[in-house]
Amino acid sequence: MFKRILIPTDGSPTANKAVKAGIELAKVLGARVTGYYAVEPIETSIYGEGYMFSSPSRARLENHAKAVGRRHLAKMARLARAAGVRFDSVCAKAQTPYDGIVDTARRKFCDAIVMGSHGRRGIAAMVMGSVTNKVLAKSRIPVLVFR
Repeated sequence: MFKRILIPTDGSPTANKAVKAGIELAKVLGARVTGYYAVEPIETSIYGEGYMFSSPSRARLENHAKAVGRRHLAKMARLARAAGVRFDSVCAKAQTPYDGIVDTARRKFCDAIVMGSHGRRGIAAMVMGSVTNKVLAKSRIPVLVFR
């Protein structure tokens, strides 16, 4: 059925539920898992009275975000190893998390995506957006969503 499953994570409890289920699915199917963590770019902005967010500060924040992502992916790798599932990971800068997820699935030749959804609705969904909804809209492969 599925040979390579992409499992994106943001480290949240909802994402962790999807990680565990995705690894279990991969184990049952004999599939390989690719873990993914999106690092969003830190925009250079001008703040009050002409102050700008400096490049060194931006680089420190991006490095911190990559370190956080690598920790989440290392945890996923340990779960996959314990389940006997082949695993690789991608921690990459993406313009948006959903673009990064869809692009990584394409580049890694994944045939399914397993991801969590926080289930935000109303104002929260408008303000924070829904990565899952955008992945569902843009993906050309099946997406299994956990809450």
